[in-house]
Amino acid sequence: MKPYIALCALGFFSSLLSAGEPTLTAEERAKMIKLLRESQAQFLELVRDVGEAGWNYKPGPDRWSVAEVAEHILLTEGSLFGRAEQALAAPPNPDWESKTAGKTEFIERVMPDRSRKAQAPESVQPRSGLSRAEVLRRFQEARARTIAFVEKIDRPVKAHTAEHPFPVFGTLNAHQWLIYIPLHNSRHNQQIEEVKASAGFPR
Repeated sequence: MKPYIALCALGFFSSLLSAGEPTLTAEERAKMIKLLRESQAQFLELVRDVGEAGWNYKPGPDRWSVAEVAEHILLTEGSLFGRAEQALAAPPNPDWESKTAGKTEFIERVMPDRSRKAQAPESVQPRSGLSRAEVLRRFQEARARTIAFVEKIDRPVKAHTAEHPFPVFGTLNAHQWLIYIPLHNSRHNQQIEEVKASAGFPR
């Protein structure tokens, strides 16, 4: 076999072998950290110039204010991180590959798409009326914890699964629960942009 063909064949078979690897690849880890940092920076930049009136302004009776969106982002980060922890606390799922196949790509495709709306679960709907300072402090603490966890985790995260409350997602592994966090953040960053762009938003 010619050297070039042999290398190609080796790369092909290596990719097949790594397809079922339950630990994070270097690329997957770097991608998650990048998404976490970028979505955090975008969120903080979006709320940086929002005054008190803008923070609590609602574009309509059935629309969330920037304050409510921010609290939802905070609550959901804790919920999703908890699901990842729940998955990792459970024994490895022997059917993890078939149960979670294609779910990472599905999450990456649907979460940033604001053309499809969904009702947030009761547990992560904003109701506490936290102050702006408290929301931002707790958000940055939660994000620092998430990033530190992703940077250090060396367990077979893809082999550990937990069920999503929405049937369309079904079974997700711990890697998918973690990458869900920045993608959900990015989705609601768009919602903050929509509130700020509304006609009555206090400038």
